[in-house]
Amino acid sequence: MPVIGNKLDGFTESIIRKMTRICNQYGAINLSQGFPDFDPPKEITNSLKLVAKEGPHQYEITWGSAEFRKKLAVKQKNFMGLDIDPDNEIVVTCGSTEAMMAAIMTACNPGDKVIIFSPFYENYMADAILCGVEPIYVALRPPCFNFDKEELRAAFKQGVKALILCNPNNPTGKVFAYDELKFIADLAEEYDAFVITDEVYEHIIFRPYKHTYFASLPGMFDRTISCSSLSKTYSITGWRLGYIIAPRYIIEGARKVHDFLTVGAAAPLQKAVLAGLDLPLSYYETLQEQYQSKRELFLAGLDELGLKYYEPQGAYFVMVDMSEFGFTSDENLCYWLAREIGVGAVPGSSFFREPVNNYIRLHFAKKEETLKEALNRLEKLREIPEVYAI
Repeated sequence: MPVIGNKLDGFTESIIRKMTRICNQYGAINLSQGFPDFDPPKEITNSLKLVAKEGPHQYEITWGSAEFRKKLAVKQKNFMGLDIDPDNEIVVTCGSTEAMMAAIMTACNPGDKVIIFSPFYENYMADAILCGVEPIYVALRPPCFNFDKEELRAAFKQGVKALILCNPNNPTGKVFAYDELKFIADLAEEYDAFVITDEVYEHIIFRPYKHTYFASLPGMFDRTISCSSLSKTYSITGWRLGYIIAPRYIIEGARKVHDFLTVGAAAPLQKAVLAGLDLPLSYYETLQEQYQSKRELFLAGLDELGLKYYEPQGAYFVMVDMSEFGFTSDENLCYWLAREIGVGAVPGSSFFREPVNNYIRLHFAKKEETLKEALNRLEKLREIPEVYAI
């Protein structure tokens, strides 16, 4: 029989999605895969009911409906401070997952080098392998997950084509400071590289931190490929509506890639979500306050349990240091947590290029009662000696 492509040997299935299946198997509270257990805004769900009856139900324009792109451009101008041409500087994708893949394929040729900060969202390594580019990893060091400037400069000196920037960062919750972004921008200009951003958590930022869009930095729009989605902003992770914002010359290429990857995002969902794009600015302020409250509740619970963690500045994840338990496999620990404790987590090693084995990632995009129940279950951690032998 023929042999399948060997590039698939370079990565495994998603451990995050695998942990969801394990949670389902054991009835565990899923704090592994980051999706809410609460409803989207009623404006969006009411709109969806209407669209189900009236349509559209056929293909939309490949790169996104004109109305969607127009409203998205208005919404993003309010936050990015940029005049965005909806006809030439946006392509709508099937989630930010496709947006990131399309961005890399547009910016890079096979064999090009791409900088990835570590820890990183697991898709980036798989994207690099599938696109045939060579990843160069630069460490983000705890407790603040800052990068070493000389290490980053040395990476750029290797002739990289692009840098991937997840801000706010998944899994650490780090929000890159303006000075850090400016340093990256200066290097990108000096070494003539693209910056591909993943900003899906752009509206989930905790006081006193502030999100700065990389494309809004002086002179950076022309070399930035901004990727994001509506999934986290409107609690519609299953709708798979993402987008790329970039200069026209980049979007012209990204549209070609997108067309042959997926043809287009779901037409009825693009129509239904217009009600979300019309929401007032107060919606995003309320969203931040809601997540601020969830974060404070969850971190206070971890404090009571005596668990060590790194305080997230944005997004809705928290990296918990489990080294006190002396386990030998964080993956086995996460299986055990789901089976015996009833709480799903992601092994931290899946995010690191370095040999790190002492973290788990939990998320708090859940109802308060769900978070409280998860914390109650975690109280059993020190009651079961088996954890020390994992």
